[in-house]
Amino acid sequence: MSDQRTFCPRCGDPMSDVAASDPLGKSDVGVCDDCYFEQFELVDAPDRIEVMVCATCGAVHRGRRWVDVGAKDYTDVAIDEVAEALSVHVDAEDVSWQVDPEQVDQNNIRMHCFFSGIVRGQFREAQVTVPVLISRQTCTRCGRISGDYYASIVQVRAADRQPTKEEIERSKEIANKIVADMEATGDRNAFITEMGEEKDGLDIKVSTNNIGKKISNKVTEEFGGSWEDHETLVTEDEDGNEVYRVTYAVRLPPFIPGDIIELRDDDDSEGPILVRSAHGNLKGVRLTTGERYEASYSEGDAPEARKLGSLDDGVETPLVTVEDEHAVQVLDPETYEAKTISRPDYFEPDGDTVRVFKSRAGLHVLPDE
Repeated sequence: MSDQRTFCPRCGDPMSDVAASDPLGKSDVGVCDDCYFEQFELVDAPDRIEVMVCATCGAVHRGRRWVDVGAKDYTDVAIDEVAEALSVHVDAEDVSWQVDPEQVDQNNIRMHCFFSGIVRGQFREAQVTVPVLISRQTCTRCGRISGDYYASIVQVRAADRQPTKEEIERSKEIANKIVADMEATGDRNAFITEMGEEKDGLDIKVSTNNIGKKISNKVTEEFGGSWEDHETLVTEDEDGNEVYRVTYAVRLPPFIPGDIIELRDDDDSEGPILVRSAHGNLKGVRLTTGERYEASYSEGDAPEARKLGSLDDGVETPLVTVEDEHAVQVLDPETYEAKTISRPDYFEPDGDTVRVFKSRAGLHVLPDE
């Protein structure tokens, strides 16, 4: 009777049933188990792994880019990097592994890794220790910030006046919100380099032209006004392409809601206007009659007018009598004389006092708000 067994081409010993039934296997090795495991490595591990982290923001360098990981320490980061670097033999099945990190010091971690799996029907184990070095660097983003880099500047100004405190603070909030939203989507190129108040407004230096444009749009959307951009050639990149810095000049309207203005072409009978909106065409209400006012398209948000004051300048004064549907009598808040003035449509007597505004245009009843 002939011997049907398969023999190892390397040592000549009979091969196991597993090796004989699939002599090549996944690894293309057609030898017996002893010869196979003689040079077998369950796990291939690097001698050392270096993890570059930004000393300023904590981002981790992966591949060709920096990634925000939000880690309080870098043990989890080291585990992830080791998991990516280790490779398990292609013939191993039912593989399981665990890791026991040993923090040597602030910048060094020893990763003790334990593996097990089934190879050629046999249970195999392996243990490897991979040193991980945490290398402190400066990411591209933090390097640009520390170098005062910016691609565009938003200049928030107002026509013929200083921006109000509310406009300045709200513009800051808008800029911070836009950048925060972009950062939340993983955009590491989004940051504010500098934000400072000037004597005539607010300057916001930002990292990209797109951010500058977004801020300009949002500020004018909220307060009215307009913006325009101006490019300035600053340098050339390494490929010889021209690099421009963009200035976004935001111009807020000359008047804001709550201002009381007098149109240059009005006669005395028409009276001052309380500004309600400065978006698009200026809109308001006549203090003499209560009628609505809207500037023409050509005038937009800046009709020719002078500011007389604002709602904050109004004062409470005694209401003497309601004479008829067109007139009321009040005490002048400065001279305390009884004066008959126009009764606007919005006035509804429901108390002993009335809020009035006095200016060079006369004495006028203010709306309740």
